[in-house]
Amino acid sequence: MEKKTVVINYFQSKIAELSEEAKNLVLEAQKAIKTAYSPYSEFSVGSALLLDNGQYVRGSNQENAAYPSGLCGERVALFAWGANNSENKVVAIAITAQNKEGKFAAAYPCGACLQVMVETEIRINEKLKIIVQINEKEVQVFNGVECLIPFSFTL
Repeated sequence: MEKKTVVINYFQSKIAELSEEAKNLVLEAQKAIKTAYSPYSEFSVGSALLLDNGQYVRGSNQENAAYPSGLCGERVALFAWGANNSENKVVAIAITAQNKEGKFAAAYPCGACLQVMVETEIRINEKLKIIVQINEKEVQVFNGVECLIPFSFTL
């Protein structure tokens, strides 16, 4: 049996200390929160993708009373990219969330979103940079989905 070594490569940073490109991506994810439809959880998630041509693709969580018919913000953005912009590679994804009081809160991608990110990395043949806003002023930056889902499913 082949042994797999997983290296979790991430760092925590203040948003103000990020590169301009990364700061702008976090701001795009924050803008996406405004389009969230979350009347049941009262937890709004915004996501933004940065493409290799400099364009952004936004997504936000969309809930539905017929659970689980809703969709997470990350998958909304990734599926929109796949349907409209897949000729351009995804370079990075930012995820940000607010609770019902409007405070930023850490929201890491769920297993389904991580699996879609795994397949996105396969499609683009590169690791994604994943930026998760953890509070008002800080983020965690992960180098590749493997940091968050080390034993993913692939064919």
